[in-house]
Amino acid sequence: MRVPLSWLREYVDLPATETGRDVQAKLISAGLEVESVEHLGADLKGPLVVGQVLTIEELEGFKKPIRFCTVDVGQANGTGEPQEIVCGARNFAVGDKVVVVLPGATLPGGFSISARKTYGRTSHGMICSSDELGMGDDGTKGIIVLPPETEVGKDAIELLELVDEVLDIAVTANRGDCLSIRGVAREAAIAYGLPLRDPALLDVPGPNAYGYPVQVSDPLGCDRFTARTVTGLSPEARSPIWLQRRLQKVGMRPISLAVDVTNYVMTELGQPLHAYDRSLVQGTIGVRRAEEGEQIETLDGVTRKLHTEDLVITDERGPIGLAGVMGGANTEIADHTEGEGTTDVVIEAAHFDPVSIARTARRHKLSSEASRRFERGVDPQAAAAAAQRTVDLLVLLAGGTAEAGVTEVVAPSAPHTISVPADHPDKVAGVTYGRETVVRRLQEVGCDVYGQDELIVTVPSWRPDLQEINDLAEEVIRLEGYENLPSTLPKPPAGRGLTHRQRLHRRAGRVLAGAGYVEAPNYPFVGEQVFDQLLLDADDPKRRVVRLTNPLNDEEPALRTSLLPGLFGALRRNDGRGSHDLALFETGLVFLPRPEQRVAAVLPVDRRPTDEEIAELDAALPEQPRHVAVVLAGAREQAGWWGKGRPADWADAVEAGRLVAREAGVELTVRGGQYGPWHPGRCAELVVGDTVVGHAGELHPRVVKAFGLPARTCAMELNLDVLEAAGDDTPQAPAISTFPVATQDVALVVDKFVPHAEVEAALRAGAGELLEGIRLFDVYENEEQLGDGKKSLAYALRFRAGDRTLTVDEASAARDAAVALAGERTGAVLRA
Repeated sequence: MRVPLSWLREYVDLPATETGRDVQAKLISAGLEVESVEHLGADLKGPLVVGQVLTIEELEGFKKPIRFCTVDVGQANGTGEPQEIVCGARNFAVGDKVVVVLPGATLPGGFSISARKTYGRTSHGMICSSDELGMGDDGTKGIIVLPPETEVGKDAIELLELVDEVLDIAVTANRGDCLSIRGVAREAAIAYGLPLRDPALLDVPGPNAYGYPVQVSDPLGCDRFTARTVTGLSPEARSPIWLQRRLQKVGMRPISLAVDVTNYVMTELGQPLHAYDRSLVQGTIGVRRAEEGEQIETLDGVTRKLHTEDLVITDERGPIGLAGVMGGANTEIADHTEGEGTTDVVIEAAHFDPVSIARTARRHKLSSEASRRFERGVDPQAAAAAAQRTVDLLVLLAGGTAEAGVTEVVAPSAPHTISVPADHPDKVAGVTYGRETVVRRLQEVGCDVYGQDELIVTVPSWRPDLQEINDLAEEVIRLEGYENLPSTLPKPPAGRGLTHRQRLHRRAGRVLAGAGYVEAPNYPFVGEQVFDQLLLDADDPKRRVVRLTNPLNDEEPALRTSLLPGLFGALRRNDGRGSHDLALFETGLVFLPRPEQRVAAVLPVDRRPTDEEIAELDAALPEQPRHVAVVLAGAREQAGWWGKGRPADWADAVEAGRLVAREAGVELTVRGGQYGPWHPGRCAELVVGDTVVGHAGELHPRVVKAFGLPARTCAMELNLDVLEAAGDDTPQAPAISTFPVATQDVALVVDKFVPHAEVEAALRAGAGELLEGIRLFDVYENEEQLGDGKKSLAYALRFRAGDRTLTVDEASAARDAAVALAGERTGAVLRA
């Protein structure tokens, strides 16, 4: 919401010395997010005056149309002689009043004006457009043409209100009242302790039987509808300069008088309005839900198919507007430039259900100034005042006549009241405010307050966000100043620090970063179509998701059950931007729904929740195990003078799992497997005991294609919480022996289907306690030498004793025992 300081001063007598920065600081202290202060005309320097075009000479022989003009600027140039100016614009004629900048002036952006020769003539200044003056879009796409009654020689800086300060406020979703000058003025008045001149306090005639007929069929969707009629508008009437400039300052483009007035009043009071060409409205105006198959062409020229939940404005032909969002083209106000122009209008000022308007705007992807206000909350009591203000301006500016008929359809409703202990804000803030302060602050925001120890508070109609006692406490605290709340650091008991889970999480991240991986955190949201792309079975537990009631993105309405989709997206984006050698990792929570769904209780804020309440809340939450995952693509080792390098492969993904497991004090067992996104022949199960904790390997080509990943992409994902429960990460000092190692190599022939992990496990068990280490260093397959369906696995065995030098016989005996057990378990035989 853009708020010109000059407009704000109309309703609050701010000190003359207060700058936009000062007001910004005050409003921020009161809780509004004032993002910036724009200084309009800060570098503008005159003379900038009103001139009248006397003559126009068309210059020929140039690539574009050029005109040589003489302009009367009165005594502004010191001589009274006509000013000679070269101009390329064509939207003005002899006799028009224009804005002229004379030599010696400076335009916004530091553009200095001087007499200069151009197109064979000397131009003594410029005839200005709105863009050149930093005014914004006025819809003309050319020179500013002023009303004929504008005085020649008048200072245009003052006339066009070019010097001003504009506050840019980021209005939060709960403060719809601040999407108006009225609402911001109220906050400024409270912040400065000054009275507010409420622009909504107008004399409004009561409803009568002579107003335009209106029928509201859905009082839940529309609880208030005011209609007023103005006739006899001059089709030639234009919005005055002051009104156009205020619209431009708040970021709107002037269109036509009737539309500009409704936009002006909406900005001023926060009540969206709509003006219908009365001659185009047929019969009674109605408010109802759309019917199946109905369509409407909105003012943006788009024909929209309506949903049965859309709230629409109708006449006897059907829909003429999307309620609270945008009007229909079939009752659009006609500008005088398009024909005769509109002379009679019907003014609509209504109050619609915020949820209904928000859903309609999102359903049709049609956000408007009206829908932004309705979905955040509009003052229903301001509708009649807004309609009256619109009628008054149309009568004043367009010479119209306000008809005596006033239509007002209102669904009965009682004001919202809240019972709150007088000391409740004190308990929430931990500060003693006292009853008088609490009552004073609540009255300042517009509440009616009665009672002593127990206050009965009636919420003002313009603050629908005040729903319960903590909302009232927040109002007191923010107006008393968040900066005045004492800062008290928590004092944790001695000996406490990071939990074991947190320490493992950090160590896992450090070890992966040390191995060359880059952390890439992702949003925890997914769409359920991603499980088809991951090739998960229909009954896979990961397909059961926690769905969000109000997702940030309709295409991702669920919480993730795997880290891989997010990492795939990060890999795809980086690869698309030219980074082809990638190794990314993420550690984070996944979310698994519990078999029995519970509704979480609302915890108290005036005391610490009990252990039972916290346990009940935890039981209502989904299970949230912490996972770690990596993805790799491109080169794992770069080529250079040192060698050819090598691409990342499935073994790197497996090794990443081993690195993390070692940090948890767990030795992973790696065996062949088959699961979802991984290639059936290049997928490893990561096992602890008898529990599969994750998978690693090369991705299935169909998964690579579905996610747009580089060829031969590899990945790993495992459950950190299971590793934590199974491991013992107590630091162990390395055993250092002064005795030499004995190395024995063995080559075993086994069937091709026998996993290396089973052979290694058998060798370890058979070798006994003398075995220090074992390493597979060769895999060989040759049918002629080994036989059909056989392979050779070559291992290096390291033996060492802690108290003596091993003899050859001892090392050989341990080796033979290992080979014997491997033969017994896996059918392995020594290779000849």
